[in-house]
Amino acid sequence: MKKKLMDILACPIDKYYPLELHIFEEKDEIVEGLIICPKCLRWYPIREEIPEMLPDELRDEKDELPFLKKWKNEIPKKILSEGKPFTLKIKERAMAKKNS
Repeated sequence: MKKKLMDILACPIDKYYPLELHIFEEKDEIVEGLIICPKCLRWYPIREEIPEMLPDELRDEKDELPFLKKWKNEIPKKILSEGKPFTLKIKERAMAKKNS
């Protein structure tokens, strides 16, 4: 994804603009990163240079959680614990209870 695209992107849920960009891997373009809506705390991954800005009902937790886990040291803590539509904290707590 080109950084310039951020000039026109708005949150598909609440139409908020501007969005926050966090870059995890960059070559000629952003290879992997995260786009965050600071208003609703929704996060959208950038994978293989493509921003995936799908509505919640078209997102699958089993596809999204590995991305959160891979980049958890780079992702803002507020997104890991309060982000939408999925958080890493809730999943980790559920797994801890399951293993108890």
